[in-house]
Amino acid sequence: GGTSCDVLFYFAGLGCGTLAVLEQNEAGIVLLRSFDWNDGLFDVTWSENNEHVLITSSGDGSLQIWDTAKTKGPLQVYKEHTQEAYSVDWSQTRGEQLVVSGSWDQTAKLWDPAVGKSLCTFKGHEGVIYSTIWSPHIPGCFASASGDQTLRVWDVKAPGVKLVIPAHQAEILSCDWCKYDENLLVTGAVDCSLKGWDLRNIRQPVFILLGHTYAIRRVKFSPFHATLLASCSYDFTVRFWDFSKPNPLLETVEHHTEFTCGLDLSLHNRGQV
Repeated sequence: GGTSCDVLFYFAGLGCGTLAVLEQNEAGIVLLRSFDWNDGLFDVTWSENNEHVLITSSGDGSLQIWDTAKTKGPLQVYKEHTQEAYSVDWSQTRGEQLVVSGSWDQTAKLWDPAVGKSLCTFKGHEGVIYSTIWSPHIPGCFASASGDQTLRVWDVKAPGVKLVIPAHQAEILSCDWCKYDENLLVTGAVDCSLKGWDLRNIRQPVFILLGHTYAIRRVKFSPFHATLLASCSYDFTVRFWDFSKPNPLLETVEHHTEFTCGLDLSLHNRGQV
């Protein structure tokens, strides 16, 4: 992305990765379990059908399935991507247990955790894939964001890409689906902007949010408010937005002293990020 991205990824790839499973209780946030992997871990997703199971994606191109009830290494390792596996997401639609991964090898892969190899490989991006996110509404539908400056929407039942959106004139590092509108997605890019996209009309973004001063690394829609979202950036800040307001920037939080690489919003506590 920018020079900051290059530095970060370079250092992240040097050492081993650790998956830390934390629990919040009266004492604060405590370490429940920790697992080590021999390469950097870039992303993690909880199982949607077993509270003890997580999947991570790694710098060596592999995915690891972990069980927090077990003390030793991964239950299973999937090694098919030929470069860094940068993104992994577990489908939230009921009735299907599907995982999607996105890689710097420019492909996305579909997995069923009960099957030892990928079900399908999605090709079309002309740059590294930074983000792969399932639709919370439409079964078998996911979006991917890439260094090729496009946002793409895919259907696992169809071989090719469903939709290609030239969303930014810069690498797109993150995307997310609105939890209240199946046609609305947001992208965050190296150009420091967030853009909203209506899949029914992709000629123009439905909103553009400006304020970050370096690349946006992750963006997430609120689970509780249709027009609220949060983003974090290499500018060390976390920002909260309401795109329905004339002045959409609600708050800028400057408590980090380094690149802010990830964030998520609690499904249980409205105020917790």
